[in-house]
Amino acid sequence: MAPAIRLADTSWTEGRQPLRTARSSGWLVDVAEVVTRGTGRVERTADRAEVQVNFETVGATRNAAVDELTRRVASVEPVLDRAGVEVRSRRLDVHDNWDGQRRAGSRASQQYVLRVHDLDRLDDLLSALVAAEPTWLNGPNWQLATDTEAVRAAQREAVADARRRAEGYAEALGARLGTLLKLSDGDGEPWEPSVGRSVAAYGGSVGDAPRMEELNLEAQQIVVTVRCTAAWSLLD
Repeated sequence: MAPAIRLADTSWTEGRQPLRTARSSGWLVDVAEVVTRGTGRVERTADRAEVQVNFETVGATRNAAVDELTRRVASVEPVLDRAGVEVRSRRLDVHDNWDGQRRAGSRASQQYVLRVHDLDRLDDLLSALVAAEPTWLNGPNWQLATDTEAVRAAQREAVADARRRAEGYAEALGARLGTLLKLSDGDGEPWEPSVGRSVAAYGGSVGDAPRMEELNLEAQQIVVTVRCTAAWSLLD
């Protein structure tokens, strides 16, 4: 990106004397500026995961479909009641099936959104969920429990990058880089998580607990990106 270089406005009296402003104790002078953008990126290992799982049943009536769903999830609820696992939401959906213009039974489903704070328990949780034969399971989607430290580190990198660029332009102009005049947050992308792997099916016997460790679902790296725009004075 080419630098934006501009001269600050200067006001003069009829006698060609610079005017003193109320906000400054000095005299207004011509000031050249260079404006640069900086980008900072840091990587951190995910320490939290999110999993979505859905159970679906059918029946001749809505009551029958819900009864069957209740039976299916009865073995699932105890699996979710363990340390390090948080149920973020439960969503129930019941509706009729239609074959053209004819009603063809009913369908019921329950979707769970789970947050795993203790990643040491992730494989066991996924194994138990897959053994319960869900209609589908998606995850883990990797997250950071808090991004404060990562954002601060990326901010430092972004400012340093903006300064390096400004110093390069100053040298190209045969000038010296002066003080920072203005700094604004850019259109950063605070989260650029690596794409989580999905567990769509398991090829073992029905009812057997699958060996999830063989899928190598290790915590992935999350890239935190921050951008800024900085204006610097240029000195002769």
